[in-house]
Amino acid sequence: MFEQTFRNIDDVLWKEDGCATELDYTEQTSWMLFLKYLDDLERERAMEAELVGKPYTFLIEEDFRWSNWAAPKNSDGGFDHDNALTGDDLVEFVNLKLFPYLRGFRERTADSDTIEYKIGEIFSEIRNRFSSGYSLRDALELIDSLSFGSQKEKHELSHLYEAKIRNMGNAGRNGGEYYTPRPLIRAMIRVTKPKIGERIYDAAVGSAGFLCEAYDYLRYGPDGPGTENAPKLSTADLEKLQRGTFTGKEKKSLPYVIGIMNMILHGIEAPNIVHTNSLTESLSDIQEKDRYDIILANPPFGGKERKEIQQNFPIKTGETAFLFLQHFIKYLKAGGRAAIVIKNTFLSNSDNASRALRQELVENCNLHTVLDCPGGTFLGAGVKTVVLFFEKGAPTRKIWYYQLDPGRSLGKTNPLNDNDLADFVELQKTFADSEQSWTVDIEQVDKETWDLSVKNPNRADEAPLRDPEVIINEIETLDKESQKILEGIRGVL
Repeated sequence: MFEQTFRNIDDVLWKEDGCATELDYTEQTSWMLFLKYLDDLERERAMEAELVGKPYTFLIEEDFRWSNWAAPKNSDGGFDHDNALTGDDLVEFVNLKLFPYLRGFRERTADSDTIEYKIGEIFSEIRNRFSSGYSLRDALELIDSLSFGSQKEKHELSHLYEAKIRNMGNAGRNGGEYYTPRPLIRAMIRVTKPKIGERIYDAAVGSAGFLCEAYDYLRYGPDGPGTENAPKLSTADLEKLQRGTFTGKEKKSLPYVIGIMNMILHGIEAPNIVHTNSLTESLSDIQEKDRYDIILANPPFGGKERKEIQQNFPIKTGETAFLFLQHFIKYLKAGGRAAIVIKNTFLSNSDNASRALRQELVENCNLHTVLDCPGGTFLGAGVKTVVLFFEKGAPTRKIWYYQLDPGRSLGKTNPLNDNDLADFVELQKTFADSEQSWTVDIEQVDKETWDLSVKNPNRADEAPLRDPEVIINEIETLDKESQKILEGIRGVL
């Protein structure tokens, strides 16, 4: 039922000149969904207060409540077409009255860890892209048909919203940077094993996939929502999951908004996602209270940071992902666990920053596992990646490698799935060797290069990388042979 509604909303947005991509569709659906969710939440809270004889103060003033302007009802409970704004009047109300009022929450609210502040943040970052009030009216009526009343309805809506985020990633442009395949995230979480009471962090949160999946793991168990194996959580446990467990930071406006909406649909009422560039923080200012037990992240690949940003880090580099890795190491508590996606070239790059960062990682953290992901893991991105699993506080002694091979080419129509990663998760528990996994003692690693690249010794088809000096010598030999041949030809001529 909800799935067809989402398709119909996309059909309406497709007709709008201001909406050209999946990113635009997701953005516009998000702000309407958020206001509908907020209205349902407020009405639910008001009813609960009435049942116990307590007053309830609405967050949103009456004129700006969804049930007043977006979906007014007549005395029979049906849609009140006579009093509903439409056409130019509707667009004018949304652009000139509603959005400015909602933006004002950021100035009117001192506490950033509240839903009021999130309202102000969201509507400071996006704008209404509907130019036709008639199209907007159609979209609002479709959104109004969605309900956040039961846990089952919220779960179904969260699945549909995740599908929109996935489609946004598949669409290319910069959408792919906001989407990490959920099976990969779930495998990373199963290896790091977060527990209730531990604080979980992602400084490049994107659409909040890591935090949402971590919430599902803690709330419902490893098998996720809808299973019978959900843990029995106390009221105090549930409160911890709502407040104090999850922290995200995001630089860009669109993923910031999408991340908040995604977490809300997964069950977190006031997500602690901060709109900021994490890399502007000086690592020397971090105190123990700022550190986290678990860090899960997929920082942006290939970005280049300005010199003033690089000054915040002991190892200077313009590569965004390498700065994030330093950020994560610093923000991790002693004994804390991390799982970080990074380009596989990080393991073997010969530049000074890469070598220094690899040395920092293995000397100050136990890099116990490296998961080598095949091409096509990240849809729309040709970059090959690895996942680094490490614990802070003890140096690396042995590294267990696993080379993921689903036995097929991955792509949009054949993406990574949970079964593809089941063998990795199982073997990782004991660091078992197999055709796809092996262990390297840190003493075998060259202390000049700190090369940690993936070289599977169990695969005959895995051609070992040759030493650069050998390659250079071979080139010089071939050059000399070519020179002799050329001289011989000249002699004949």
